Amino acid sequence: MLQVSDLSFSYSDSFAINKLNFSIKKGTILAVIGESGCGKSTLLKLIYGLYDLNHGAIMWNEKQVLGPKFQSIPGTDWMKYLAQDFDLMPFTTVAENIGSFLTNTNLEKKQQRILDLLQVVQMEAFEKTKVKNLSGGQMQRVALAKALAFEPEVLLLDEPFSHIDNFLKNRLRRKLFAYLKQNQITTLMATHDVSDVLSFADEVLVMKNGEIHAHDSPLKLYQNPKSKDVAALFDEVNEFEIDGTLHYIYPHQLKKVQKSSIKAKVLNHYFRGAFYLIEVAHQNKSLFFNHPEILETDTFVYLQISKTV
Repeated sequence: MLQVSDLSFSYSDSFAINKLNFSIKKGTILAVIGESGCGKSTLLKLIYGLYDLNHGAIMWNEKQVLGPKFQSIPGTDWMKYLAQDFDLMPFTTVAENIGSFLTNTNLEKKQQRILDLLQVVQMEAFEKTKVKNLSGGQMQRVALAKALAFEPEVLLLDEPFSHIDNFLKNRLRRKLFAYLKQNQITTLMATHDVSDVLSFADEVLVMKNGEIHAHDSPLKLYQNPKSKDVAALFDEVNEFEIDGTLHYIYPHQLKKVQKSSIKAKVLNHYFRGAFYLIEVAHQNKSLFFNHPEILETDTFVYLQISKTV
């Protein structure tokens, strides 16, 4: 189990991380999300031992993570942290980068391990290519394979798909997270991409101003967001007060009807592939709902909440 207890850290006078408490079991994939500057990357660096804590403790299976004041080389032996700068050797090949953590006692086994990891990140064709000749997205995939070659108990990923093209990203995510689950690698992933969260995370930690704003399963956070900030991480969100209680309604939970108490003026439409996201004005604020067709601007429509509230 990874356990974070009363964790606080500051770069200067104000806390970047303030009184964090959470724990996750072995093999869990935890997505850490929140707006830029909320403390996601800082949290990963603290868990890896790159900074000294102001207060609190970080434990992995009863082993304490210590910062640079307590060890000559920052970091921990049982974790791997994949930063956004990749940390690759540019003048060596893809295979040499991935194999840099692997022993040479059995070269055949080492070569097979490299090939297996190349398949996970879909880089088989670039085995003998020097890293300096790769694109940013290809470098990120090599960095992922190199981190996995380390065989960590805990893997810390900071925006691991940020440089990867969309047409490769979906398949890569499926392969990578299947590998992590199969090998029971506890994973903390700082991300802004809702696809990482809803499809692959077991738990989600929502951070705001260096504190934990929410922590639950993706399904529970999506279905019952505790605030507009949480709901807005997943989609556009509409606010409705019903019987004195504020409800957060996603665009797919509003539908166009013949008549209702919600009359709105069409402002714009946005193509989303299988549907259009329609923006309308209602009581001096914008609402959003999904619709199969374009609606003419400046016309009026009636809307109904399809979610049970």
